Amino acid sequence: MSALEKATFAAGCFWGVEVDFRNTPGVKGAQVGYIGGHTESPTYREVCGGGTGHAEAVEVTFDPSEVSYGELADTFFRLHDPTQVNRQGPDIGSQYRSAVFAHSPEQERVAREAAARAAERLGRPVATQIVADEQTFWPAEEYHQQYLVKNGRATCAV
Repeated sequence: MSALEKATFAAGCFWGVEVDFRNTPGVKGAQVGYIGGHTESPTYREVCGGGTGHAEAVEVTFDPSEVSYGELADTFFRLHDPTQVNRQGPDIGSQYRSAVFAHSPEQERVAREAAARAAERLGRPVATQIVADEQTFWPAEEYHQQYLVKNGRATCAV
């Protein structure tokens, strides 16, 4: 096993995204949380209020010898509608924005390539923000971690 790496993606509500990444071969862990805002240690209630600037996100720990960052980025762009601005389905607000938080210049480059592939596949521009500077990821409260699994659900769909 090679050294593990991190990838951080925001694709709307983090519960379903976490499950999908956790079930991806080569992913060793995934946790939900908040990133991209200006408040230290934000709470779910604060983030949902829209005043912290954070996005709901998933921090993925993966083994690059088993799954590439590019494969994860492509998965991210298939898991949600990256053409939406500040919303996914019924969830509306900047906390539900589509964003990639790159941990290196290489991740930024690969994410931009994946965004271009997604735009071509979808036939319209993607609204996904690709953030190149390192941002602090704040893990969400414990009751949000593996929320769907803890509640006997496999998806957010009703």
